[in-house]
Amino acid sequence: MTKAVWTTMTEIILQYTGLWPTAFFTIVALMVVTYKVVCGMFFSADDFVPIKRQPLHLGDMTEEELRAYNGSDSEKPLLMAIKGKIYDVSTSKIFYGPGGSYAMFAGRDASRALAQLSFKPEDINGNLEGLSDAQLEILQDWEYKFMDKYAQVGQLVPKKTPTENKAEEESVWDRTSAEGIKSRYAADE
Repeated sequence: MTKAVWTTMTEIILQYTGLWPTAFFTIVALMVVTYKVVCGMFFSADDFVPIKRQPLHLGDMTEEELRAYNGSDSEKPLLMAIKGKIYDVSTSKIFYGPGGSYAMFAGRDASRALAQLSFKPEDINGNLEGLSDAQLEILQDWEYKFMDKYAQVGQLVPKKTPTENKAEEESVWDRTSAEGIKSRYAADE
């Protein structure tokens, strides 16, 4: 059997190249060696090592802030949220980056769309109300995949209303002004 294969290969190589198999394989080997030598002169193995980013932690952010991380700015990481947890999906730019098959999910909480296996723009949100048990199970599988593959870098928080922002600013102002007055009186004594 092996002799028949060798004979067939010899005939084919001789017919198409006009060379005996030993000459043909010698030329192929020399071409490979030449390629390796020439590439080694211009490129080192370090040129092909992917750049590793330091793990980042962005903390709490609103959906509006998350939208800035959709891949439109190459300096920013590519982020996506599932069930309120924000993941850095920069290592999968081919899928989540501009032009990727899941690009519409980047910079968004895509929980509902993933649970429903939907690409409809109206489904790309974090609202889990009305999902069936089967859909919630699908979403849980997606979450496990993201937990295994990507680093969690933050958590989605609801957008603060103007009254909440004002109340927070006033409480900070009251604390700082009261502390400032106390420290001034303590310094005078």
